Formats: sequence, structure tokens, C-alpha cells
Amino acid sequence: MIDEKIKALCNIFGISGKIKEIKKLTNGHINLTYGIRVEEGDGEYDYVLQRINTYVFKNPVEVMENIAKVTSHIAAKVGLNEYNTVYFLNTKEGINYFVDKDEYFWRCSKYIKNTVTFNSTEDLFVLEESGKAFGEFQRYLSDFNAKDLNIVIPHFHNTIMRYDAFKRAIEEDGVSRLREVGREVDDYLSLEDIATQMYRMQKRGELPLKVTHNDTKCNNVLFDKDSLVYRAVIDLDTVMPGLIGFDFGDAVRFNANTCEEDERDISKVALDFKKYEAFGKGFVSEVGSSLSENEKNTLHLGAITMTIECGMRFLTDYLNGDKYFSVNFDDHNLVRSRCQLALAKDMIAKSEEMKNILKKYF
Repeated sequence: MIDEKIKALCNIFGISGKIKEIKKLTNGHINLTYGIRVEEGDGEYDYVLQRINTYVFKNPVEVMENIAKVTSHIAAKVGLNEYNTVYFLNTKEGINYFVDKDEYFWRCSKYIKNTVTFNSTEDLFVLEESGKAFGEFQRYLSDFNAKDLNIVIPHFHNTIMRYDAFKRAIEEDGVSRLREVGREVDDYLSLEDIATQMYRMQKRGELPLKVTHNDTKCNNVLFDKDSLVYRAVIDLDTVMPGLIGFDFGDAVRFNANTCEEDERDISKVALDFKKYEAFGKGFVSEVGSSLSENEKNTLHLGAITMTIECGMRFLTDYLNGDKYFSVNFDDHNLVRSRCQLALAKDMIAKSEEMKNILKKYF
């Protein structure tokens, strides 16, 4: 039955060849995804068919509108090809999604052959290529009016609101955990000024809103399987207006830590300068010329901000009883928050060095 459903969906997206293989892909955690191999003309081609999780993405039409706008903008500059971002196929009605009779929301894209992704990596070349990929993505969109995009997740990096939620969790202490985490609470509260600085700058007009990816981990870049050169930026579901420094910063937070984000021994946690420089070099080499002076001077601050925000969200969830983030053990969110706190403190101590490293590449 599922094969017939998938065949019908392929036809809706203009794929008319003979289906040779249907394979459920399990590397994602949000959307239901199938790999489809089709015999068309003189060869075989691969496609990715997805059913969007509408519990996570409440307004999938707005998500797909954003994706269509930014990919069309890029295509107008460099042509519609496989080397910049993933493009979704249109239906016969000319839209890039389809809603079936059960109100399931589907989309389909061509699979880019001979590519790999990395959940994490120690390879400095891969990190530099990841930086280039996200930098190029933002350079192509530097003249796009970010206000034309839908806000698919309101207040996503509003650090002032994140602190408000943190303070409410402290005040309510709903599951009586506050007494365990007094030191961590005090430390995060002491970082409020630095963590909200960039958001306040944006509100004063000192940092511009631009198109941001908002999930700049290296596993959202496709790399050539043989050369490891970047091929495409993927997972554009969270594309919306934001600060470029936050995209840069979240990538650094995730990619340039010496440990996993739930390392219990915080003495092992630090910013890895080699990884930081590799990603920063790639990123700045692509987007640096389109940045304002304030944007250049706050890229390193974006890393500090995103690390504090992420850690504070872990601690907020711990105080609320682990309702948002999935946990694998009782104090998982607390361990995560301590790890991010240690990383943020290390970044603050190294902030001038972080800034100076990037200066070399502007």
C-alpha cells in the first residue's frame, strides 16, 4: 500500500520513470523520509521524499514559501544546479509541496549523488569547507530583504525572552530542583548582559537582520564523498530573519568544543582554537566582504551568546522538569547546562584572541 502511495506522490512531483527502489531513511529525527530510486530515460536517478512533521512545524506552507524564496534568489545568481543548496520539485500546479487527503504534507527533492555529511568531525579541512558553505549561502542572500521571509519560529534567538523564561523557572521551581543548582543559576544570571548585547544592538539598529539558516551544524552541509569539498547547504526549514553572528556562533558552539555537549567532566571543556579558526577562515572568506563593521566585530560574540543561550535553555528545562529536550538520564539537562557554561566562560576568557583570529581573514 505504501509503495502505491509513494508512486502516486512521485507522479504528483513530476517523476514519471519506473521506481526501482524505495528505502526509508532514518538519519533525520523530525520528518519521515524516503529515498526513491527511479529509472528515467537512459539512467537511474535518486530522489528524497519527505513528509513534514507538522507538530514541529506548525505552518509548513510558510516554511516552504521561505525555502522557495531563498533558493530562487540564489538560482537567479548562479543557476539552478546541485552545488549551492537543495531545491524542491514543484507539482504540476507549480508549488513545492503537496497536501494529501489525510492532510499529510509532502515535499520532494533530487538527491545529490556522491555526497556525505558529518555529525561531528576532527577534520579541519571539513570544518573550513563547512564555514565556506554557510558563508557562501549568506553571501548570495546578503541583498535579500529578510523582512520578506516568514517567522517560522517566533523569538527563536530573542535572548531577552530566553532570560525571562529562565527567571520564571527559577521563581516557580516547579519540580523542586532549584536548591541543587544555585551556583549554575547565579553564573547564568551574571552573564545576562553579555548574552543579550547583540539582541539589544539589533533592536537599536546597530546590527541588521539578514537571512539566516539557524541550524549551522556541519551535518547540514553535503560534502563530496571523495574530495570532501562542500557541495550544498541543506535543511532550510528554519531559514528566517536573524543575525549573521548567531549563525556563525551556533556553528562554533557545536563544532569547536573540545568535548561533546553533555560532557560531565567540565575540566575537559574548552574552545578548540584550531577548529574555531578553520570554520572562521572558511566562513569569513565567503561572506566577509558583505558584512558591516559591527557585524565583523561581533562574530566572536555570537559564539559566546549562542553558547550561553543554549546552556541556559538546558538549565531552564531542568528546572521545569525536562519537558522540552529529550534526556537519556536524570540530570542530563543539568550536565548539558554545565558543559555549555564552562565553554562560554572559556570563550569569554579567549574573546580577544577569537576576535583577532577572524581579523586575519577579513
